[in-house]
Amino acid sequence: MNENTPGCLHGVETKEMTKVLVISIDISKYPSVHVFCPIMKLRINKSLTQRNPVCDYFKPLYNLNGPIVVMLLYNCYSCKSQCERNIVLSNPKRRNALSLAMLKSLQRDILHEAESTDLKVIIISAEGPVFSSGHDLKELTDEQGPEYHTEVFQTCSEVMMLIQNHPVPVIAMVNGLATAAGCQLVASCDIAVASDKSSFATPGVNLGLFCSTPGVALGRAVPRKVALEMLFTGEPISAQEALLHGMLSRVVPEEQLEEETMRIARKIASLSRPVVSLGKAAFYKQVHQDLRTAYHLASQTMVDNVALQDGQEGIKAFIQKRKPVWSH
Repeated sequence: MNENTPGCLHGVETKEMTKVLVISIDISKYPSVHVFCPIMKLRINKSLTQRNPVCDYFKPLYNLNGPIVVMLLYNCYSCKSQCERNIVLSNPKRRNALSLAMLKSLQRDILHEAESTDLKVIIISAEGPVFSSGHDLKELTDEQGPEYHTEVFQTCSEVMMLIQNHPVPVIAMVNGLATAAGCQLVASCDIAVASDKSSFATPGVNLGLFCSTPGVALGRAVPRKVALEMLFTGEPISAQEALLHGMLSRVVPEEQLEEETMRIARKIASLSRPVVSLGKAAFYKQVHQDLRTAYHLASQTMVDNVALQDGQEGIKAFIQKRKPVWSH
């Protein structure tokens, strides 16, 4: 590995690789990149743009042109580590607009093998200087009609709810501008890490389109008055302001963004999936409940946690002064 190695290959034991398969195909109809990394393979589906660090890394080796799919099969030092999935919004020419096709692709990528015990964490990032500009306004003219518009907004809402209902943590890695539904996507993720050059806005009101659906996620991520000022004025806030108000988990210099995001992802990936999944589900259930109901739910969740195989393994490992060996 060197400084020119694609970021999504960091952590891969290249000396242990047993096979590299590169196939030249046309997948331009797909609006997002799906980087899938279960235990024994890393699969990258590249689309919509000719530029990609992974593709560029392998093209000179095989003298390929155009979009490619790269599959790496390698041996890991552990069969239960580094189980991250990276989903990259990859339509920078359209400012990574969340068109209906993009939303459906994002939905498929998030759902893909969601119940696989190999999957521990999902990272959503984007190519280009704009994380996402939100909905594709060309899809919202009266030419498409209300049925199409309904499908667009319902699909978007389903994607946002899917993130919180997903059994593993979802991390947003933001480097640039996130507006409207793009801001909504960041606010919907469990964890959000952004570069200090990033900014966030819900500017729909300036176009005569109030950001009502982004307001659902925004209003649950930042204080009410902050959310309403953003919604009423459309003015952006900086990454530091977003951190201060609770939309972001961390803000780092641009050159440290990937390293810090992967540090968090690898920490999560090193933990017990059943325990993390149980805790995530319980957190979102209790957060809007009254205090007594929330504590009742949390108490029962603790009982269920103790009963898990990994719950007992963690307790015994602590008592025996050794590292726990998780089931998944």
